[in-house]
Amino acid sequence: MRSKILFLVFLLILVVIPGVHAEDALDWYTRGQYALGLGNYADALTNFDKALAVDQNYAPALSGKAVALNGLGNYADAIIAAEKAIAIKSSDQNALNARAFGLLKTGMYAESVTAYDTLFLAGYFRADAFCNQGYAYLMLNQSDKAVTSYEKCTAIDPSNLDGWTQQGLALMNLGKYQEALNAYDQATKISVKNAELWNNKGLAYAALGKYQDALQSFNKALGLKPDFADALKNKESVMGKAQVVTFSGTVTPTVTISRIGTFFTTVTPSPLPTEVTPQATVTGEPQKTTVPVAKKTTYSPVSPLTTLVSVFVVCGFVLAAKQLRK
Repeated sequence: MRSKILFLVFLLILVVIPGVHAEDALDWYTRGQYALGLGNYADALTNFDKALAVDQNYAPALSGKAVALNGLGNYADAIIAAEKAIAIKSSDQNALNARAFGLLKTGMYAESVTAYDTLFLAGYFRADAFCNQGYAYLMLNQSDKAVTSYEKCTAIDPSNLDGWTQQGLALMNLGKYQEALNAYDQATKISVKNAELWNNKGLAYAALGKYQDALQSFNKALGLKPDFADALKNKESVMGKAQVVTFSGTVTPTVTISRIGTFFTTVTPSPLPTEVTPQATVTGEPQKTTVPVAKKTTYSPVSPLTTLVSVFVVCGFVLAAKQLRK
């Protein structure tokens, strides 16, 4: 009789404790990736941290955290998270790219170039990575290497406006004006609404002695941006009112002699480098789709269903006890 009672009590304990949902590291990581795809970096970071609270060595969550931190502008911590992920999984694409991008944004250009080379050696040939490496080379006054990186960028993504624009700037720094003009021609096939681009295209024409074409380009730049000081100066130069033309958006503070005067470059680069986040839409509004999140079952007290079942078990126990007394 006692053994039967113990068995019924044991069965009651098993049934009364209901199954509830609990997230594991993969669940939190999936949520983080979804948030990244929407550009919600703060939410992504929260979910990646929850995944790491479950498993501190979960490399995908560490690399996702690095991408989210970059998105929030916390580049130093992004580098740390990326390096932790790489220490666990040396071939993690997102971690390798996030580290290189973080180094670039903190002004560590030589280290960033090396980090991007590591990404490429791992077999990941990304347009955004090649363009960003080109940017780092420009900041190091290595325009020849910058051209090579931008050429790889635009070979992978021929519609990359920044790649063609920056490639043109690097070629201008090298005095390769016809090649620069070819790059600007590709850029203006993609967009005609960039004043800086038209200004620099005008400079390429001017350097080649094509002053009428240059004037048209400067006018297009001013049509988009009437108070564009560089374009105004360059237009005056082409019209014979001055002999100085000014680059817009170039990187190196060097001076290059041309057929029509001196090209002064500016210190501020344009545009800024970009990082492509995994499963993210780079331009436009990302589609808000629902990502199914798997659930795991653990145990905790009382739910309505198990309470009902428990009542039946208890009733059975009482009836069994009465039968045993008879």
